[in-house]
Amino acid sequence: AAAIGPHCEIVLHDFRTPEKSIVAIGGQVTKRSVGGSMSQIGLSLLAEGEAAKDQMNYITQLPWGRDVKSTTLILRDNRNKVFGAFCLNLDITEVRSAAAFLSGITGQTAPIQAPATFTDDIREVIDVVLSQELRDQQFDELSAKQRVALFRVLDEKGIFGIRKGITQVAE
Repeated sequence: AAAIGPHCEIVLHDFRTPEKSIVAIGGQVTKRSVGGSMSQIGLSLLAEGEAAKDQMNYITQLPWGRDVKSTTLILRDNRNKVFGAFCLNLDITEVRSAAAFLSGITGQTAPIQAPATFTDDIREVIDVVLSQELRDQQFDELSAKQRVALFRVLDEKGIFGIRKGITQVAE
């Protein structure tokens, strides 16, 4: 990260401890630290299990408005079991500003994916995922069919694979 510069962050995750998955970090793009949790992206990969694939060159936006281009490489053990990820995050905010200026000439823009929650607390990530899925509705307003669909999506996004994830959703 230091070789690339202050707009770069490299993160090493251990998926076996999702609540404290960050085991090493260089740079401060997402303002996380060692012992911090994974993002929704990591949760999704964890939920995919052995079918998880590298995620290359996706763009997200930090809650404080910075644009980040990221790559997440899956780490596997000698039995081909997923155990973690190596992530590269580049703050491209200034580059995107320049691109916006030039987009009138080139006519090209890169899409931004849904914002990702980068935090040291897995509970915050779970809260954000739950809020996004409820879309300003209250749980008790949902029909039984909508509740089942909500639980299915939360499971697909890896929430129930997190220790105390079920308890937090229930609360």
